[in-house]
Amino acid sequence: MSPTYLLKIVTDFAAAHALRDYPGDCQNLHGHNWKVEVEVRAHELNEIGIAIDFKTLKKMTNTILDDLDHHYLNEITPFDQINPTAENIAAYIYRRLADDLAKDFKHTTLAVAAITLWETERSSVCYSEN
Repeated sequence: MSPTYLLKIVTDFAAAHALRDYPGDCQNLHGHNWKVEVEVRAHELNEIGIAIDFKTLKKMTNTILDDLDHHYLNEITPFDQINPTAENIAAYIYRRLADDLAKDFKHTTLAVAAITLWETERSSVCYSEN
């Protein structure tokens, strides 16, 4: 049995959205200060004993979030076509980060384990594909 390392970083972004076809107030334009928890899984460490530098992981994540930060999500791809729900946003972040890790760390076991997206202090969604 090989060891498993779960690494986590926490970051955030601010953005507005309106939920299409939602039967309540969230159909109206409103914003959130979203908190993003990123978990990556590794089964091996590099020559100096780390799976990925936390700074590298945070930079990769923030590059993705920069495309969302201070935007009206309904007007940007893919949320101009799909509803910008917390669930869809978490899946979007997961898939973009998974693609970036696969490209930049293709010779490792490093992979996204989960994205937890907090819409408020008491409401979150956790997305994974495992």
